[in-house]
Amino acid sequence: MKYILTSSKEPAQLVEDLQAAVTARKFGVLHIHDLKGTLNSKGFDFAHPCWVLEVCQPGHAFHVLTEDLEMNLALPCRISVWQEDGQTKLGMLLPTKLLGVLSDSPTLAQIAVEVEEAMKAMLEEAR
Repeated sequence: MKYILTSSKEPAQLVEDLQAAVTARKFGVLHIHDLKGTLNSKGFDFAHPCWVLEVCQPGHAFHVLTEDLEMNLALPCRISVWQEDGQTKLGMLLPTKLLGVLSDSPTLAQIAVEVEEAMKAMLEEAR
């Protein structure tokens, strides 16, 4: 269900490199959540750098939503970058597994395969 890699890069650099990899594959970064920054600003002493990038490929999103509007519950895709126990990690939930739980549509299954392959390539490239 999860796809997690480690990187020798610092988390902030990895986020920057990941954004470039996302854009190179014709996906867009819709938003970046800084979980550590947000929690710390709310009075919680969260020590782990952690960013969540919301990414989307508009053509795929259009086809997914046209096939089954309820799939808006699973969009956009998310890629996380965090540091834990001295290791920088990046990962995502596998679109094939996630959509497979939510739908038995062969059309959605094929789109999930395409999105998953592209996202794995992004993570590998940024790593």
